[in-house]
Amino acid sequence: MKTLAIFLLLVFLTAIGAIGLLWSGRLDVSAGNSPSPLVEWAMHSVMQRSVRAHASGIQPPTNLAGRAADGQRDFDEMCAQCHGAPGKEPGEVGQGLNPRPPSLRDAAPRWTSSELFWIVKNGIRMTGMPAFGPTHEDNRIWAIVSFVQQLPTMTPAQYGERTSPSVNAPSHSHEQHDHKHAH
Repeated sequence: MKTLAIFLLLVFLTAIGAIGLLWSGRLDVSAGNSPSPLVEWAMHSVMQRSVRAHASGIQPPTNLAGRAADGQRDFDEMCAQCHGAPGKEPGEVGQGLNPRPPSLRDAAPRWTSSELFWIVKNGIRMTGMPAFGPTHEDNRIWAIVSFVQQLPTMTPAQYGERTSPSVNAPSHSHEQHDHKHAH
């Protein structure tokens, strides 16, 4: 019983110390400094588990691969600034984010279609990744997912050809929609 009391006291004092550190303002939250490797690992692990759990019930459309052409313009306008693209480095905004947005050429193969959909639709808190669900219908989000899945094998020339303004006549409105979307 004495050992349990000592253990609980240590847990309590550790919690008080952690709260004190957080409340003191001494914890550096600037985007210019990276967190410790342990904090970075913990945040990334929690994010991966959360995405996988939330995306587990989402079914991709049967014609997903055929939607890439519809997602290329949205990707170029909304994603390439932070994530870069084949032959295109991330812009200034993406270079200033911490954690740094991953290259989707490298990251896309590690996620399922449903997980990518969930990420694009819901965003990732405290990373700079916005939620496009409030402003984009699910059809557009699936098209972006389809395009992202083609990035790993796409050359810079192919990306340039597919995203050039002359190839992409406006096919949809970029206005905000007020209706709910189903999976």
